[in-house]
Amino acid sequence: MRIQKPGKVTEQIWFLGRKESGVYLLEGNHGSMIISGGMSYIVSDLLQQFKDFDIDENRIKKLLILHSHFDHVGTVPFFKQRHPEIEIYASERGWEILQMDKAILTINAFSRNVAKRMKKEDVYSTYDIDWTKDVSGKTIREGDCIDLGGLEVSVLEIPGHSSCCIAAYVPKLKALFPTDGGGIPFDETIITSGNSNFTKYQQSLKRLKNFEVDYYCADHYGYVQGEEAGEFISKSIEMAEKNRARMEAAYRSTRDIDAAAQKLISSFYEENPSYFLSPEIFLDVYRQMVRHIAMVIEGKA
Repeated sequence: MRIQKPGKVTEQIWFLGRKESGVYLLEGNHGSMIISGGMSYIVSDLLQQFKDFDIDENRIKKLLILHSHFDHVGTVPFFKQRHPEIEIYASERGWEILQMDKAILTINAFSRNVAKRMKKEDVYSTYDIDWTKDVSGKTIREGDCIDLGGLEVSVLEIPGHSSCCIAAYVPKLKALFPTDGGGIPFDETIITSGNSNFTKYQQSLKRLKNFEVDYYCADHYGYVQGEEAGEFISKSIEMAEKNRARMEAAYRSTRDIDAAAQKLISSFYEENPSYFLSPEIFLDVYRQMVRHIAMVIEGKA
């Protein structure tokens, strides 16, 4: 069962933000942790939801970045300024990327692009939410565990969607937070996005299949619970295989990365016109994916 409405997922987990861009709040005995940073423009939604759901914002002690893409770090600068004591966690590679001038320019430009697409650009006149180099924090690695008091969060490195991608798993609640390293539950389908390396993305999906999951907590388009949650990674693996076959066919028919990406993106938006990313941004994603597929086909990977 797929749920996109913000609210309580289960005891100790809240889904907050908006359906196309959400974050999760884990409530432990020693404090709370936000998982993922979401889009910058959801700041106003989060503040209202703290009030509506009677969430004590001052209990938030930690924030876990699952990967460094613009649509998953947007609220981090705001919370770091509002609560300087909050500990920010990301992978080693994640922090490297988040200090790069080019990455920071992309984060801020793409964030404003999507805010405009979602008619939420007015948030920039209210809050200071641009990413800056002074945002820093702690490094988290494969096998690390974050203890919130009665609630432990395990970390798994899952490269492929991005080189810095990690997943979080809460054994006590059988809750998996795969960010875009898993499948995205959009409408009635699953979006698979192995941006940096589709082969590694597929390998990471297979690693995630080993977890027992009652709550599949995606960053985009809400969470999945019940029987579908337990099957979601398996279904994502199947969809990734189909998506790879489509990309292979598109490249073989054109032998041109840009032409294949254009063909694929046109087909995608014909089927999914309301997807939150603008076509020009998602076209870059498809170029990256097709480039990897082309290298494999040409024997250069």
